[in-house]
Amino acid sequence: MPHNLLLAEDDRAIRHALERALTLEGYEVTAVADGVQALAQAHRTPPDVLVLDVMMPGIDGLQVCRVLRAEGDRTPILMLTALVETADRIAGLDAGADDYVVKPFDVEEVFARLRALLRRTGASDDVPSEPRRMPGGQVTAAGLRIDPQARRVWRGPREIELTRTEFDLLELLARNAGIVLDHTTIYDRIWGYDFGPGSKNLAVYVGYLRRKLDEPGVPSPIHTVRGVGYVLRED
Repeated sequence: MPHNLLLAEDDRAIRHALERALTLEGYEVTAVADGVQALAQAHRTPPDVLVLDVMMPGIDGLQVCRVLRAEGDRTPILMLTALVETADRIAGLDAGADDYVVKPFDVEEVFARLRALLRRTGASDDVPSEPRRMPGGQVTAAGLRIDPQARRVWRGPREIELTRTEFDLLELLARNAGIVLDHTTIYDRIWGYDFGPGSKNLAVYVGYLRRKLDEPGVPSPIHTVRGVGYVLRED
């Protein structure tokens, strides 16, 4: 069954090109030109996935994302952005976005990221996803306590609010505590696709996760192994 996709992009040429490409890919696409229309359409007919341009007049993509998340809407959101600075991408993740694509982009990358988002949320009938969570109770590692069923995380007594991707990444590291996971393995398990050595996607999420886990005077439990990947462990 085709997935309903809501596309919000103020650039007419990009909007029409993406709408055609996504329709040919098998999505049922509703395309709008700004954030006001995007919110109205999302409330009227909730989509399976949203593709939002960051820079739109009036209500921009970040504001749309914040409003939906504040309402408890967990529909996966892919952001389109011409902003390439890490701080700009972090702003999108902080707003509640699940992933982003930097303009100019290859439409095949958009397709791949959408497939990965739908797999991770269990909304994909076309591509079966490999389970990332083992059955059982809570996971404890490196001073963290993780409840996979409730999707809640604590560092000591403090509960930490994480986005879907941040939680999946932290749980993967915790279940493999002490084991160095390479970039390819993490991309495959979290995104279902390896975006290549030039991608900064993983580094952005790790950096943002570290900031949320930060405790004054306490080392971060997530360690970088240069040229290889990441490991969760206590010093």
